[in-house]
Amino acid sequence: MAFEIKKYGAIDIGSNAIRLLIATVTLYNDEPPVFKKTSLVRVPIRLGQDVFVNGKISQENIDRMVDSMKSYQLLMGVHKVKVYKAYATSAMREALNGTDVVEKIKAESGINIEIIDGSHEAAIIAMTDLHAVIDQEKVYLYVDVGGGSTEFTLFAYGKEIVSRSFKIGTVRLLNDMVSKSLWDEAEAWIKKITNAYDHIDLIGSGGNINNIFKSSGKRVGKPISYFYLVNYYEQLQNYNYEERVYHLNLNHDRADVIIPACRIYLRAMKWSKAKNIYVPKIGLTDGIIKSIFNADNR
Repeated sequence: MAFEIKKYGAIDIGSNAIRLLIATVTLYNDEPPVFKKTSLVRVPIRLGQDVFVNGKISQENIDRMVDSMKSYQLLMGVHKVKVYKAYATSAMREALNGTDVVEKIKAESGINIEIIDGSHEAAIIAMTDLHAVIDQEKVYLYVDVGGGSTEFTLFAYGKEIVSRSFKIGTVRLLNDMVSKSLWDEAEAWIKKITNAYDHIDLIGSGGNINNIFKSSGKRVGKPISYFYLVNYYEQLQNYNYEERVYHLNLNHDRADVIIPACRIYLRAMKWSKAKNIYVPKIGLTDGIIKSIFNADNR
């Protein structure tokens, strides 16, 4: 009887927060591997605010990143993580001092960070295990909203058709840094790739849509409707920032970005004519875990 447990770590250095996911993979005979999230830690460091406005990461946030990576290294050691990957996305891609920060973190924490482009990010996200929500007979537009960019992937009848990343993110929108022409480009692309299909559902990932789904009270596996999202969006706008934190129980670093996140999901639904959005609570860290496992078990 073959039985083995492996532990992997995934670090996602985004534009709005930095996450560490530790996952346990159980192997038993020739059965499919079982993936389980063992620990998820999120630190709200908004690198996008630094980079999209000033072009580089501030010293304060460099220090916070170093401390975070030191703690992540210790946590992975305690969990006996076998292999890890650390990927940085939109904000670090554009930071003038991004490479210097990567070198400093490596020297002080031992964590090796790889800065990836939008297409690589979309490819990793597409590796996530979507079997629980994807019906082989249906068509889906997968939308992963981040602070600096949004990745769109079209799945039709169980297969990935096309994927693209746009620099439309929540932190950019907060700072009014997304042009009308970029919105128009995203709209034209989504309409073009979805036009041939009669019925499309959305699959949403990212912290904001996870939060919205939780507030809906829906059971896991059930979608939220376009109309629910519209009403929630209007409710958010009826509160100011402080009221969203207090009355809606939102984290302080979530209460502002959740509004532009809603706008992205609603537009994607409108352009693709989707009436429902499924929220399986998966994202870049899950894709990283899957890619590590695949590489480790070839």
